[in-house]
Amino acid sequence: MKKTGIDLLHDPSLNKSTAFTEAERAELGLIGLVPDATESEDLQLRRVLLQLSHKTSDIDRYVYLANLLDHDETLFYRTLMSDPARFLPIVYDPTIGEACLKFGHLFRGPRGMYLSIKRRGHVKEVLRNWPVKDVRFICVTDGGRILGLGDLGANGMGIPIGKLQLYTATAAVPPQVLMPMYLDAGTNNEQLLADPLYLGLRERRPSTEELFSFVDEFVDAVQEVFPGCCIHFEDWTGADAVHLLKRYRDRACVFNDDIQGTAGITLAGMINATKLKGTRLRDEKYLFLGAGSAGIGLANLLCSALVDEGMTLEAARASVHMFDVNGLLESSRKDLFDFQMPYAHPHAPTRDFVAAIDSIKPTTIIGVSTVGGAFSQKVVEAMSRINERPVILALSNPTSCAECTSEQAYTWSKGKALYAAGVPMPPVHWQGTTFVPGQANNFYIFPAVGLAIYATKARRVTDSMFIEAARGVADQVTPAMLAQGMLYPPQSDILEAEIITAVRVAKLVFDLGLAGIERPKNIEALIRSVLYKPAYAKLT
Repeated sequence: MKKTGIDLLHDPSLNKSTAFTEAERAELGLIGLVPDATESEDLQLRRVLLQLSHKTSDIDRYVYLANLLDHDETLFYRTLMSDPARFLPIVYDPTIGEACLKFGHLFRGPRGMYLSIKRRGHVKEVLRNWPVKDVRFICVTDGGRILGLGDLGANGMGIPIGKLQLYTATAAVPPQVLMPMYLDAGTNNEQLLADPLYLGLRERRPSTEELFSFVDEFVDAVQEVFPGCCIHFEDWTGADAVHLLKRYRDRACVFNDDIQGTAGITLAGMINATKLKGTRLRDEKYLFLGAGSAGIGLANLLCSALVDEGMTLEAARASVHMFDVNGLLESSRKDLFDFQMPYAHPHAPTRDFVAAIDSIKPTTIIGVSTVGGAFSQKVVEAMSRINERPVILALSNPTSCAECTSEQAYTWSKGKALYAAGVPMPPVHWQGTTFVPGQANNFYIFPAVGLAIYATKARRVTDSMFIEAARGVADQVTPAMLAQGMLYPPQSDILEAEIITAVRVAKLVFDLGLAGIERPKNIEALIRSVLYKPAYAKLT
């Protein structure tokens, strides 16, 4: 039954506010319920931009835009897509970190689905409460490791909401097929458990066995209730993230962005770093600071890319070294997870990162430690001493967790560093040269992979899709951009960049025989045919 009157105005997917035509107002019972002025979408956008200009902080802008989304979905996405470089840092990194810390206090109304472990045995019934029946992506977190902020429980719901907004804002995946989800298995964060405004279960997290049993029910239920759906795991604790991906990847359409998306965008940066240096990936030696899910996932994808370049898997792993809170991963360590063991090489034990650099002599250091300032002046100077062009990737976020800033990297290396961060960093002027740091943000990768999955109805997600996405992103950086030190394409035309990458991934989906549709003659035309456009639908 067609919505009319106040019900129509309360539906953000249909509401046009002041943009309803006179004919629509008459037919849909809206006369008197909206101002008499009929405004264009451009004029509505102008008002949004004016109101945003009056806000004094990005968290205030985040709250304003969240409220806009609750009332007018089309205008929200029109705003974001009008200037991605301006708005993506507001709706996601770095503002999303503060938003998650304050999520229960900023809460205005529910968005997405909250699936509690107390609903075990009834997950299918809960999923059927969702109003849309053709859900194509569920982004799900248990809030166990939100960005570099740790266990935020229900406050982590801001991450799936924000991630799925990026699917639409950067890659034009239609918002109606996206479902954010918080899988509530409690929290071990005592501060949250004591907060009267906390929105989650007030109990501590269960055993791994109990959690995985609940996730099993969830994954199986999705296959039945939403058979065309891809599950995007996001911000689970490191060991759980690795084990859950391994558990489901061969029997369901799933991926983990912290593992595969982070790996993909980092690989893209390393590809372009080697272009600048005149080397190949196989010529480099890598040292990670951080050996959790992101670091291991990145190392595994890197090794797959190195194998593609002709190396054996053993030789590829030998070129990758890892360092965590207990020091260098080496063969005498007894405290390592199974997935860390391939990178525990024979080496004297050390807890000194600079000493590890001097001994291993890496060409690239990659920070996924969530320890702000971990790439100290001594670290950068050590890398610069043994490399003409050291590659320094400080990927932890939010900004407070970045291993070093752009200014520190370029200044301490005396302009030698090839640098990128996981959050936006400003250009740096050093001795007459301007360096433009790249942002190794997953939004170059996972929305493009998502768009390809959506268009092809892919049945599985493979690491090779993320490697192809990485190469697709890297190839869009021109020689002129590389000369400025840019390792990634500019965000100003992110949609076109995502489309180009998605076309490459979609071709691979068809090549692998994983598509749920027949291969078309023109894959780019297929991708462009499914794009969401932030324009009001005609309702009469």
